Amino acid sequence: MNKIFKYILSAAAVLLMGGGLTSCINDLDVEPIDPSLKNDVGVEQMFNKCYSVFATSGNNGGDDNVDVDGLDGGFQHKYRQMWNSNELTTDEAICGWGDTGIPEYCHNTYDASHPMLRGYYYGLCIGITFCNQYMEKFADHDATMTAEIRFLRAFQYYLLTDAFGNIPFSTIVSGDDPEQKTRPEVCEFIESELLDIIGEGSGETILSDPAPKKYGQAGYGRVDKAAAWMLLSRLYLNWQVYTGTPRWEDAAKYAKKVIDSSYQLNTKGYADEGIDGIYREYTAYQMLFMGDNGITDAAYEAVFPVIQDGLRTTSWGGTNFLMCSTVDADVHPNLYDASEVNGLYSNNTWGGNRARPELIRLFFPNDDAPEAHAYEVFVAAGDDRALFETAGRHLNVENESDFTYGYAIAKFNNFKCDGSKGSSITFADSHLFYMRKAEAYLTYAEALTRLGQQPDEAREAVNTLRRRAHATELRSLSLDQILAEWGREFYFEGRRRVDLIRFGKFGGYNVDYQWQWKGGAYEGRNFSAERNVFAIPTDDLIANPKLTQNPGY
Repeated sequence: MNKIFKYILSAAAVLLMGGGLTSCINDLDVEPIDPSLKNDVGVEQMFNKCYSVFATSGNNGGDDNVDVDGLDGGFQHKYRQMWNSNELTTDEAICGWGDTGIPEYCHNTYDASHPMLRGYYYGLCIGITFCNQYMEKFADHDATMTAEIRFLRAFQYYLLTDAFGNIPFSTIVSGDDPEQKTRPEVCEFIESELLDIIGEGSGETILSDPAPKKYGQAGYGRVDKAAAWMLLSRLYLNWQVYTGTPRWEDAAKYAKKVIDSSYQLNTKGYADEGIDGIYREYTAYQMLFMGDNGITDAAYEAVFPVIQDGLRTTSWGGTNFLMCSTVDADVHPNLYDASEVNGLYSNNTWGGNRARPELIRLFFPNDDAPEAHAYEVFVAAGDDRALFETAGRHLNVENESDFTYGYAIAKFNNFKCDGSKGSSITFADSHLFYMRKAEAYLTYAEALTRLGQQPDEAREAVNTLRRRAHATELRSLSLDQILAEWGREFYFEGRRRVDLIRFGKFGGYNVDYQWQWKGGAYEGRNFSAERNVFAIPTDDLIANPKLTQNPGY
C-alpha cells in the first residue's frame, strides 16, 4: 500500500479529532497536509483501505507501518482491542500477561490513561477518517461503493459510542475541533445512515441485495443489506442502554430480515478422509472457526467476513490473536483425537487468554467437566460449542499469571478439514467473522421475549442454534436462559460486555452477579455503573477543549 496513506491519515485524523493524535505523530518527518490536495490516491486504493482497517492496523505485514504512528500495531488493532475491552472485563476471559492495561481490563480498573483503550479509540477514529476521506473525494464515483463506505463509517461510530459514550463527531475533513455528540445523537445518525443505504431513506446510494459468497468469489468480504439489517438489529437491541428508551420491536424486525435472508446458518460438518488419507470429523460449529472457513459452507453464515491470509493479510490481531493468545504448547487441537500435532496450528503459542469458571459453568453447571482434551470435552458437555482444553488445568483462576489456572479455549484453529496445510505457520488463514447469522436468531429471541410476544417463535430461534450444536432443546425460555445462550454461542467473539450491560449484570453497586476477579477481588465485587462506559483518552481531552470526560473518570 502506498505510504502516502499513513501521511494522509495522520494529518486527516488530526483535523477530524481536533489535534487529538498530535502526540501520536510527532516523530513523522512530514508536515500536516490538506488531504483533499493529494491526487495520487486512487478510488480503489481508498476503498480497499477503508475495509483493510478491519483486518490490520498498518500498511505492511504484521501490522507494521501503522496507521496511527506512535502506537503499537497490536494496541491499535481494531478487533484485538474490541475483544480485549469486551471480553477481559467480563465473566468469560482473563489474561495472565503483565502488559500495562491487561490487569486493568481484568480487574475493571481502567481509566483515561489506559494504553489499549487509547489504541482502540484512535484505531476507530482513524478508520472513520478514512471513510470521511473517501466520501469527500469519491462519493460520486459509484453508488454501491459509497453505500458500503457509509456502512463502514456507521459501524465504527457504533463501536466508538458503545465503548466511549459521548464522542467527538464529524462526517467531513475539517480543521475545526469537532463537537462532542451524545450517545443518543450518534445512535440517531447511525440509524439514519443505515436506513438510507438499505433504501428506507431518501438517498440514492443503496447497498446490494443479500448475496452470501465464498472466498474467491467476486464481492466476498464486502457488505450488503444483510450487514446493515444486522447492525440495525444490534443497535435497536441496545437502544435502551444507549438512549433510555427500548426499541425491541425494531430489533426483532431487522433480525428477522437477516434470518429470512439468503445467508445460511452453517449446519454442515465434515466427516471424511483428507488428502493425506487420515479420517477427520468436525462439527458444523467448529467449521466456523477453522482455516478454511472462507471456502467451506461456513462462509455462508458470515454476514460481514474480514479476510485473513497467512501470507498477504498478516496481523498480530484478528484470528491470529484469537488462536495464539488462547493456547500453550500443551493444548491439543479440537480434533476427533490427538493423533496429530499439538497446538492449534502455529509455532506461536502465547498462553495468555483463557476462560473464567463462569464461562465453563454455562456448559458444566456442576463443575464436573472431565479432565480431558478439547475433542472429548464437548462430547461430555452434550454441546458442540464447549471447546475447552481441561487436561492438566484448573477450573478456578487462583493464579492469574499461570496459564494452567483457567481452562484453555480450543475454539479457534487454522486446520483445514481436508488436512491441507495453512499458507503460514506464523499467521492465520482463518477469516474473521465480525457478524454471522447466528446473532440474528438470539437477537430475535431476546427482543420477542422482552416484548412478551410469540414465545414459541422465540424459543424456536434459540433451539435452532442448539440443534446445530446437538444440545438438548429448551422447553421454555427466560431472559436468563437467553443471556446464557449468548455466552454459549458467542464466547470469546468480542461482545460479552455489551450483553452483560444490557442484562444489568455488569457495572453497578446493586448488581447481583459476580465472577472471579470482578472488580479486582478473587471472589468478585461490584464496581460503579459509570464503568459501563470507558474514559475518553486524556490526550484527546487536552487537544480538544470541546470534549467533556465521561462521569466517574
